Amino acid sequence: MPFSVPVLTIGLLVASNIFMTFAWYGHLKFKQAPIVTVILISWGIALFEYMLQVPANRIGHGHFSAAELKTIQEVITLSVFAIFSVLYLKEPLAWNHLLGFACIGLGAFFIFHKWA
Repeated sequence: MPFSVPVLTIGLLVASNIFMTFAWYGHLKFKQAPIVTVILISWGIALFEYMLQVPANRIGHGHFSAAELKTIQEVITLSVFAIFSVLYLKEPLAWNHLLGFACIGLGAFFIFHKWA
């Protein structure tokens, strides 16, 4: 395998999250579009997300536990969403958002820390 399991897993999860963020939130800039159209387009985008996310979890499981995979997914999701929110939706992140994200990051620390 040309990439290590962690690099491949995280890379696929980042790519899948970019697709999923657009599927879930990209339509917010197009509120005039009919909801049925938005749903169908979102499903189409989500298909590509699943084509990346499912292999990422399949490849990563064994190297990472299921809880670790989910934690990686959530941290990536928040990171991608924060960038998306600021750059695409033009919605700033406030201190309370950043504090909430930091609390989730602290949760990730507890998931990955190897306790004696």
